Amino acid sequence: MQRLACAGLLALGLLGVNQAQANRGVVFVHGTGHQTDALNNYWEPAIVNTVRAGLPNSANYAVINCNFEAYMWTSEAAGCLATQLTSFINARGITSMTVITHSNGGNVMRWILSNPTWDSRYPNIIAKTRKVNALAPSSAGTPLADAVMNGNVFEQALGWLLGYKSDAVRMQQVSWMATYNANNLYGTSGRPALPKPFRAVVGTDVESSPFDNDSYCGGYASNVGLEATQNWLAACSDGFLNCTSQSAAGTVWFRDINRTRDGEPLSHGQSRRNCFNLDTILRADVNL
Repeated sequence: MQRLACAGLLALGLLGVNQAQANRGVVFVHGTGHQTDALNNYWEPAIVNTVRAGLPNSANYAVINCNFEAYMWTSEAAGCLATQLTSFINARGITSMTVITHSNGGNVMRWILSNPTWDSRYPNIIAKTRKVNALAPSSAGTPLADAVMNGNVFEQALGWLLGYKSDAVRMQQVSWMATYNANNLYGTSGRPALPKPFRAVVGTDVESSPFDNDSYCGGYASNVGLEATQNWLAACSDGFLNCTSQSAAGTVWFRDINRTRDGEPLSHGQSRRNCFNLDTILRADVNL
């Protein structure tokens, strides 16, 4: 019994050493669009700087800039993401990283997690990934993508939000994502589990009253537009994605109103910004 107790204490001690020696990092992966300065044009420094402050070494972070107007599996999308993740891992000696994705960025990251033999770099990325915190992931697509691809009058109203008839928009049509989920991606109902936790933060509503200061977080005009597009979605949606789409892959970490300040909902634009203590929630999590 004494030997067993000593062995147990030794194992716990080694676990503590391994955790202490882990060189942790955080990566921010943008959504649909061709980004060249996602730090300033997509996320904004405020949320990135707050979140990375939760790391033992706040310099261990990366903001991805890729062409996510392409299909998720292409060299422009998953290939670019793999290149930048590998460079980050190697340059900073990262042994454990939290990947924070937004919207379609979750699909690109899920492609890597689901297809380890597709690219020789994927296994090491998967091994170094501790978890994916997917903010408003478009895991089951959106009816708004269908509207754009159908070319109806709604298309012009959506250009500012989704872009026009790019491959990424085509890919996020509801029936197309159902096919990918059934055949190419892990983590949805009836499919194999993803090799690492994929935890969704679900945005449930949009508020855009000019008399409510909270409506201005993330940009008042953006929230007005998202409240308009919400008319084409389910009652539970963030103005771009139905809650069912955001919840389709992995597990639900939390619905906005259950964790945010004063139970405020997160519109699709607000879920990548410093709104309603989302930043502090993410900061507290990156070293767990």
